[in-house]
Amino acid sequence: MKLRCLIVDDEPLAHEVILRYIGDVPFLQTVGQCYLATEALSFLGSHQVDLVFLDIRMPKLSGLDFLRTLQQRPMVIITSAYQEHALESFDLEVCDYLLKPFRFDRFLKAANRALSLHSLRQQPAAPPPAKPVPAADASSIYIKSDKKLVQLPFDEVWFLESLGNYVKVWNEQKYILTPRTLSSFESQLPAEHFVRVHKSYILNRKFLHYIDGNMIRLRNGKTLPLGKSYRQIVKQLLSG
Repeated sequence: MKLRCLIVDDEPLAHEVILRYIGDVPFLQTVGQCYLATEALSFLGSHQVDLVFLDIRMPKLSGLDFLRTLQQRPMVIITSAYQEHALESFDLEVCDYLLKPFRFDRFLKAANRALSLHSLRQQPAAPPPAKPVPAADASSIYIKSDKKLVQLPFDEVWFLESLGNYVKVWNEQKYILTPRTLSSFESQLPAEHFVRVHKSYILNRKFLHYIDGNMIRLRNGKTLPLGKSYRQIVKQLLSG
């Protein structure tokens, strides 16, 4: 990729220096030279230009007034013998300000800055923000699994089983594996239906058959452990 460059300066010597420097930078290419800003207006109307090396003090139209007339501005590097215009130039969003006479290393630094800016402009626009996860209604919950969102009614969830940083959400015969912790579900599940029975299990009270010591048997025959620290709370809830 090469940046197409236009030199706008009323001094022939300045053209010679900038032309030589451009020739020493592999990603720069001269596509035009103008000695007046008014000429540059016409040139830009009929040519593709990525970068303008622009003097400020020129006859008829100054470099800064030239910039203000442009609706679509290419990148601009100011090349001027007068430093007092620097602040005003940066207000016009120029890439850099080279104070004459400038050496090649300073020119190269400005050119690299323009190349970086050009690369940023060529990147595709950021994708639109992802659609928010739809809110579940009062009788269901959304479960993320295999890059999909699955809506599960509460009355189809028998129990939840912790598996490290994953949770198995069980119905009567099978489960959905989701990348969440068991604790993250507790605030989403209605307390009148779901109860923590073990550090690794949350149970839907609807499917409990009976409790026998440290074991909970479900209506489908499956059994869950009843944690010692949860035993009293579970029994109170189930008898309430």
